[in-house]
Amino acid sequence: MTIPLGRWHRENFGSIDMRIKKFEEEIKKVYDMVSNGVHDETLEARRKALVSSCKRWYIRKEVHWKQMSRSRHAKEMDKNTRYFHNLASARRRNNRIDTLMIHGRVVRNQARIKVAIRDFYKDLYQQEVSPNVGFRDGLVMQIDMEEAIEVELMPSVEEIKEAVWDCESTKAPGSDRYNMNFIKKCWEEVGQEFTGAVLDFFRSSSLPRDLNITWVALAPKFVGAKEIKDLRSISMVGCVYKVISNVLVRRMRKVMPGLVGETQSAFVKGRKFMMGH
Repeated sequence: MTIPLGRWHRENFGSIDMRIKKFEEEIKKVYDMVSNGVHDETLEARRKALVSSCKRWYIRKEVHWKQMSRSRHAKEMDKNTRYFHNLASARRRNNRIDTLMIHGRVVRNQARIKVAIRDFYKDLYQQEVSPNVGFRDGLVMQIDMEEAIEVELMPSVEEIKEAVWDCESTKAPGSDRYNMNFIKKCWEEVGQEFTGAVLDFFRSSSLPRDLNITWVALAPKFVGAKEIKDLRSISMVGCVYKVISNVLVRRMRKVMPGLVGETQSAFVKGRKFMMGH
């Protein structure tokens, strides 16, 4: 969808600021005509249409900068585009990695910084040989056959849709460049194809290469972070990947209470840490 949507954006959407400027210029022309004594129903209808269109583009601009700002305090009816623009600009400045401490030296060369980060995570995530561990019968709890069948059932269209709507709408997109808000808003157009992609995974137990790509972004844990350990890694996956994971999580949530012992405090909804013994 990326190529046709990109073409649609250029042809029908384009630059928001340019659109607003064009409408404001047309509105000014109408007001100039009124000031010169020209006024009739046709001109008034044009003025109202131009003002209405201009307002719509201002709303789109606000929505755009709200999404870019990722503000947790943004409300549906907030009307302060400058505030969200400043937040987005501040996020970019704070998240930019200009310098990094490598082997005790401050490095500003972007190429060296990229190599250092790549090598760090390559060593961190390299596969290690895991020892074979055996458990005595009865030591580890198991789900029963009925629960196992339920976990492995082919998801219904409704279950997939519920998993879509259960995902956060404005989380950062992955390699597909779409966030979940796009999938929800355009469900009538893309829902059938999207559902088919999720079902294909459950039929084949595999994902196409382009759907199984994870981008890892690094964000400083605090302003002025200089070392790699002070950078928080954020995995950005595609929408299909997110929904598949959510379907599995929602199913596992139902059986986890029977697998977690009473002395354990994690993985059970409503059970607090202090409840473990």
